[in-house]
Amino acid sequence: MIDQIAPSGFAQWIANMATSHPLERAVVLDVREPHEIQWASVAAGAAKHGFQWVAIPMGQLPARLSELDPDQPIACLCHHGARSMQVARFLVSNGFAEVNNIAGGIDAWSLELDPSVPRY
Repeated sequence: MIDQIAPSGFAQWIANMATSHPLERAVVLDVREPHEIQWASVAAGAAKHGFQWVAIPMGQLPARLSELDPDQPIACLCHHGARSMQVARFLVSNGFAEVNNIAGGIDAWSLELDPSVPRY
């Protein structure tokens, strides 16, 4: 089962991952297209919130899977949460151990966690 992380609970998830995976920094895997990332991104908040931001569009993920560490905790992100859930399932089916989905995507992130992230 893939857990859903509400943006409002993201800080707690990061803290939990730091405790349970002390040698692995949590990753937010942004699976949106480059033009979407130009509109709105969580990359600037990576240091503030304590995660590593990685952008790999959903369609490129099978070819770029080796860029991700299967032992690293991953939270998938898209616009509203549907594509990222598909990616989360794909990662789990390929042996990734700790995969979650950010519920509501970057839109919810903007509403619940960081209003400086533009909505589109």
